[in-house]
Amino acid sequence: MARLDVTEVFHGILFPGHLHTQDSLQRALEFPFQDTDILIVSYPKSGTTWMQEIVTLISSRGDPHLSHTVPNWTRAPWLEQYYCADFLKASSSGPRVLTSHLPHHLLGPALQASNARVIYVSRNPKDVLVSFYHFHKMANFLPEAGSFPEFLDKFLESKLHYGSWFDHIKGWTNQAAALNLLHVTYEEMSMDLRGTLDRVSSFLQRPLLEDELNNCVKHCSFSSMKDNKMINYSLVPGEIMDHSKGSFMRTGQIGDWKNMFTKEQNQRFDSVFNSKMHDCTLEFVWEEEEEKGESR
Repeated sequence: MARLDVTEVFHGILFPGHLHTQDSLQRALEFPFQDTDILIVSYPKSGTTWMQEIVTLISSRGDPHLSHTVPNWTRAPWLEQYYCADFLKASSSGPRVLTSHLPHHLLGPALQASNARVIYVSRNPKDVLVSFYHFHKMANFLPEAGSFPEFLDKFLESKLHYGSWFDHIKGWTNQAAALNLLHVTYEEMSMDLRGTLDRVSSFLQRPLLEDELNNCVKHCSFSSMKDNKMINYSLVPGEIMDHSKGSFMRTGQIGDWKNMFTKEQNQRFDSVFNSKMHDCTLEFVWEEEEEKGESR
């Protein structure tokens, strides 16, 4: 199957040309945010789809109708992709939900003039790397993944599409105090989904009743999402995503990186991580069984 991996280079960062144009990327930087907007931001493969579903269900007070009938890329369009403006024009009334992979140094200035709510989603970068590697195999709009060691090198050298994971997370979380921002991790969603729903609903000022919360938990569990065609990207044509090469939603597990990394690769990753994140004050909790997690 022919690949569609045309690349756009924007401000030194690689983006898939299939979905992004210079004009659409520039429009994102100039987007007129409203105070009622909800913006979900993440580096790829960090739990974006999960958070889109959480926000949808909280907004509908646990009613799954919208999440079962409207694709998530329509409900929460990607700000930097070319179709976003048309989707927003066609959307119904109510707070707009937007999604972005853009780093803070590009998108942050557009947010300064508004009080839009930003939900930043992060994940253990080792799991991000493994998930992104498998996604490259099925996404025909991304370059060939190559071998895992080659892919690992590109990740650590910030040469993959969407730029540096390290710069992305530091850029957004360092600005949390200046923005109306809530930081949620993939691991929190996995280990305490109900607690995450409570945090997000409180942040969005949409407190839920007990039965509404129960419905949210039910419909945004990983197994429920994996079976939902509006979420699992199975509706995307085969020439764009080769579904014979994998599933968009694979395992949903934390710690899957241990099935891919060699001891030497793990040591190298930790060394680069510690070097690049030495000025980051975040404490990362990536393992359920560890008291403080794998942290810096």
